[in-house]
Amino acid sequence: MPGNARRIIDAARRAYEQGARLVLTPELSICGYAAEDLFLRPAFIAACDDAVKTVARELAGLKGLHVVIGHPTGGDVRSKSVRVQRRLNAASVVTEGRVIETYAKRELPNYQVFDERRYFTPGQGSCVFQVEGVSVGLLICEDAWFEEPALLAKESGAELLAVINASPFHIGKDAERYARMADRARVMGLPLVYAALVGGQDEVVFDGGSFAVDAEGALVARAPGFREGLFSVQCERQGEALALSGQLVPPADAEADLWDALVMGVRDYVGKNGFPGVLLGLSGGIDSALVLAIAVDALGKDKVRAVMMPSPYTADISWIDARDMAARLGVRYDEISIAPQFEAFKAALAKEFQGLAEDTTEENIQARIRGVLLMALSNKFGSIVLTTGNKSEMATGYCTLYGDMAGGFAVIKDVLKTTVFRLARWRNQHDPYGAGAGPIPERIITRPPSAELRAGQVDQDSLPPYEVLDAILQRYMEDDQGVEQIVADGFDRAVVERVARMIRVNEYKRRQAPVGIRVTHRSFGKDWRYPITGHFRA
Repeated sequence: MPGNARRIIDAARRAYEQGARLVLTPELSICGYAAEDLFLRPAFIAACDDAVKTVARELAGLKGLHVVIGHPTGGDVRSKSVRVQRRLNAASVVTEGRVIETYAKRELPNYQVFDERRYFTPGQGSCVFQVEGVSVGLLICEDAWFEEPALLAKESGAELLAVINASPFHIGKDAERYARMADRARVMGLPLVYAALVGGQDEVVFDGGSFAVDAEGALVARAPGFREGLFSVQCERQGEALALSGQLVPPADAEADLWDALVMGVRDYVGKNGFPGVLLGLSGGIDSALVLAIAVDALGKDKVRAVMMPSPYTADISWIDARDMAARLGVRYDEISIAPQFEAFKAALAKEFQGLAEDTTEENIQARIRGVLLMALSNKFGSIVLTTGNKSEMATGYCTLYGDMAGGFAVIKDVLKTTVFRLARWRNQHDPYGAGAGPIPERIITRPPSAELRAGQVDQDSLPPYEVLDAILQRYMEDDQGVEQIVADGFDRAVVERVARMIRVNEYKRRQAPVGIRVTHRSFGKDWRYPITGHFRA
């Protein structure tokens, strides 16, 4: 909290010097969103309350400045010997050293990654306050997605709606936010300012992109996405109406937003948790290549280390392409053969495995040797291991426990394989280092994907073609469509049922996977909570 309070104080002072008299900070800005079960600890709530008082006290001398601070407040009280929750997701308006208003969020989301009903009690009423003759109605995030909170604010005299938010990123979310806020402004006949959180918090990324719309819902100002900073909106009275204006940054394309989300997710997870750098296994395949490019964009080449760990089944082109990519990005690159360890494992198990043919057991041994080596380097040097598995693999269990799943942060665990290919091509076409061809060798993108754990292996030996697999995954996992509905869309029944079964039986693996960045509206993690043990069949 002290760090967030200091950032708010410094930003408010800069804004005041630039002429601002109303400063909006995002939802729960004093502590970050979401603090999860820290909200249940009285000491945490007390520290948040103290941080709000610190902000108010240090800004006391700025006459006329109003700062809206998002924070949790309240606590547990006893009523007839029963403990009752009275915690609130709140926003306080501070001016000249005093808290003049505190508003509690009315609409508490409890879907996707949201668990607010676990922590908070819904607020009541409305909050309207005056800033230089303008009546500002305050709403918190989900409040603005419903009509009643805005209507109550308008009935209480609001001329401008100020909405503070912690709205997580997923692909397409920015357009959805704008459409809903534009509709809210039109229905209310009031201009609206939307102040959005930016930054990474564990698996969730907040993309910022604050904006303002006029009373007709037209976009009049928009901040750049994925960038923390001050964003100014001017408010002028024109007759009985208020007119808003400001910088209008054009929207980025979908791949650019996705790339920025992954980069921010890595940068903030590594930086905020104090890791000195990252390391990953670079195989010469597209998944590890993409993760390496993301890591370098996030942290810089000096904080990234790539390790090639060839086995007897590693193709020569994999060595060549891995070396090429490491050289293009300028990262430290090492090669550690796993052949001696693999032979040692096989020798140790020869008696137990006598008379049995080699199968996935030997394939998994290779993956686990690599996991041990990477974790040893992590332990010795402090860098966190980035895993390189994608969403298609996580869904179907095409991954090895304690092998390629071993690590601390799963960068692309919510990125389907077809999207991996698309992002790789996009990144090569948008090279900020001016290298020309881009960081990822073309052959890595065009060659058939392979785990290279046995002779002649390709992914499609074990999985449906990725175009088919990912289309089924989007429908079944992300959109909750049933098998019959997917088959009715033209997919082969046997393939759909096979994919559904793979998803079901590999839940136990996903529970043991590292946390990773959420970029779709439904990821494996908080969005997906299925039992490991169960016999329901749709």
